[in-house]
Amino acid sequence: MPKQSMLDEIRGKIEAEILNLTHELTKDLPVRIKIAMEHGDLRENADFKAAKERQSFVEARLNHLTTRMTELSRIDITQMAYDRVGFGSQVTITDIEMREDFTFTITAGDFIDLDGGQVSLASPIGRGLLGAKSGEEVTIKLPAGARRYRIVSLTTLPQQLDSKA
Repeated sequence: MPKQSMLDEIRGKIEAEILNLTHELTKDLPVRIKIAMEHGDLRENADFKAAKERQSFVEARLNHLTTRMTELSRIDITQMAYDRVGFGSQVTITDIEMREDFTFTITAGDFIDLDGGQVSLASPIGRGLLGAKSGEEVTIKLPAGARRYRIVSLTTLPQQLDSKA
């Protein structure tokens, strides 16, 4: 049986967060707001203000996560390049000047875990590597200035899924 793909893993994380936030929005926050309202004057009620601010945040986050799920559902792995850096690629690069290697997986926008070896596709490094092939050198504009990297190894998402089949 094939392992879970990166897309399935991300979908699972988003679905779990949506479930938790929906519960908070429909069950927990109404109770907090009701209790806060019972304390009287709403203009100076810190509990009420905090609950309403949290409610606004949760609604915005749910909207964002729903949009992310829609974006993920549009990803067609059969249309992804087999030999170029893209979403889900596992990449090892060398900083040419500093002679340091870095290995990471290119992830979707919200899922950044540098300690866990993940770099967002939306980050300067993710955008700079997008479409590059193994062995290629790329120059990436970072906040600290331009850096040159060589792609030492690359395993794309389609390659990873082929090896799991």
